Amino acid sequence: MTNESGQDDAPAVLDDGQTPQVDHVPLDLPLDFEAFYLGHQESFHAYAEVHFGSRKAAEEVIHQVFLEILSGWDQLLRTGNVDQGAWAIVRRIVSEQLDKDGRAPAFVINGPIAQTLRAARDELQMMESTTGLYAAIADLPGRQFEVIVLRFVLGYPTTKVAWYVGLDERTVGHHLRKGRERLRVVLGLPAAPRRKEAGQ
Repeated sequence: MTNESGQDDAPAVLDDGQTPQVDHVPLDLPLDFEAFYLGHQESFHAYAEVHFGSRKAAEEVIHQVFLEILSGWDQLLRTGNVDQGAWAIVRRIVSEQLDKDGRAPAFVINGPIAQTLRAARDELQMMESTTGLYAAIADLPGRQFEVIVLRFVLGYPTTKVAWYVGLDERTVGHHLRKGRERLRVVLGLPAAPRRKEAGQ
């Protein structure tokens, strides 16, 4: 068979008579899914890396995430909120894999995530042991855990956190305040000084 340029489509043969091995076969993916993948894969990997402690483990989990997203892509599009639906899949699969492995989130932070965590630690006034911080974050209730990780560990603005977890910004703010207060108590940090009322 020949292609439009008149070239033979038969596989090339190397000098030793072997045909070269093909590394991967391109998939016929929907263009909107490809765009979604390119726009979200790094943040999904960062979220998983926070939990599993290595890029390799994160990549394996997020590969499963994208396979599930792809299998239900048309249905996800019909929901009208692809980001929320996809993040729900990320959170569920990460959580299921941690349960399957029988371990808590690793919180071994590498590269740019470490810089974000240092800034978050400053903001949370947590200058002591990061081990205690990780353990305290891991023990937060579900919603507090999610918003603290997304906001302070991964550095997403509150508007984006609200979008991902499917809550309004005020509710996210409430969970952030509760989570920070719980962390303050657990880590034995002093309470922030109260602001004086006007006229005092």
